[in-house]
Amino acid sequence: MEDFNLHLTGDVHAIGAAHNLGAAFIDNHIHHGNQLGIDALGVLWPRVVDISDRALRKVVVGLGGSENGYPRETEFVITVASEVMAVLALARDLADLRLRLGRMVLATARDGAAITADDLKVAGSMAVLLTDAIKPNLLQTLEGGPAFVHCGPFANIAHGNNSILADRIALATNEIVCTEAGFGADMGAEKFFDIKCRASGIRPDAAVVVATIRALKMHGGVGRIVAGKPLDPALLQANVDAVTRGAENLAKQIENVRIFNVPVVVAINAFPTDTPGEIEAVRQVALAAGARAAVVANHWAEGGAGATDLAKAVWDAAEEGAPNFQLLYPDEAPLMDKIEAIATKIYGADGVDYLPAARRQLAQYETLGFGHLPICMAKTQYSLSADASLKGRPSGFRVPIREVRLSAGAGFVTPLAGEMRTMPGLPSRPGGENIDIDAAGEILGLF
Repeated sequence: MEDFNLHLTGDVHAIGAAHNLGAAFIDNHIHHGNQLGIDALGVLWPRVVDISDRALRKVVVGLGGSENGYPRETEFVITVASEVMAVLALARDLADLRLRLGRMVLATARDGAAITADDLKVAGSMAVLLTDAIKPNLLQTLEGGPAFVHCGPFANIAHGNNSILADRIALATNEIVCTEAGFGADMGAEKFFDIKCRASGIRPDAAVVVATIRALKMHGGVGRIVAGKPLDPALLQANVDAVTRGAENLAKQIENVRIFNVPVVVAINAFPTDTPGEIEAVRQVALAAGARAAVVANHWAEGGAGATDLAKAVWDAAEEGAPNFQLLYPDEAPLMDKIEAIATKIYGADGVDYLPAARRQLAQYETLGFGHLPICMAKTQYSLSADASLKGRPSGFRVPIREVRLSAGAGFVTPLAGEMRTMPGLPSRPGGENIDIDAAGEILGLF
């Protein structure tokens, strides 16, 4: 467990080192004469750290005199939100990795031109730092099944999928591959289809949407789920009505997958407190929404045997396949039209509102030739909307876009919706409080 959670092969550390090397090159270039004419207010490249630390969201660097650089405001983002992480996940091979790193836009010049990592002559060194990190990590399940673990961009602030390389290796060595797209079909799945499938050329045969009774109760207006705190007792009490109300969220997630013409299987991830009536309510909603099957999974207790019915349902759906798979929008659509398509068709919004800064950024990126790129929305994972408090299947809302960021190397544009931040903060009781090590060197409290 500690290998999996803490360091593995050092992928995140290498990503952080490569990213921060690019940041150091920018400030160093400006310090030594700024031959590229970088605009001090046009530096787009933040620094990263793999710790949730809200105090680093906005910082000033370069204090203490000319030998320490020049003072400017910047920020830190969490390492998984780094474009380098996205580049690593979307690269087809080492050569493609090097090309993608080179075309990352780190700043703009005084005349508005893009300054890339290749312009700063840092992309080669960044690629060298990632030569081991590009190799997918082969682990195994408790029952000996192979599992590739590679890259970890969060779907609320990045594209939320593991690497194309891991998928390709898995497809070459197995009859069927199940790959994760995190944070719901409104986020991870949409980005899998519109970003990862575009980059890889791989087309899915089926999709699994995972649901739990307790989560659907929460979406139905019962109880609260707070990170780091014990589960609300109300979520453990039988409540078919709340499950049925909350399952409207599940119905929308199923519809979101079916927009892409992919068959859906719902996995009801069972807990001991779930009742037959609650499970049946989920099954009925799922089937009515167009799921091909809705199956209870007890693998948490029974291992592979507890997921046999689910595996059969997924196999059957994959055999049917998705011959009419389609993307949500064409490459040539304007960036605003792509954002609108995601907001209205996937989230169920009435439309999109842009702050002036976001409009200027979208216009700038299209002027620079990046209008063909897909969209990677940064949005709360707690709601279909950009407002975390709106549960279930909200309606009558609009999606506010306050800022838009360019990831030219990864190959997408990221609008920031609502108050979504790229540097999380720790909760009032961080999980690290539970972790320690004993005199024998055994790690404690890491689950």
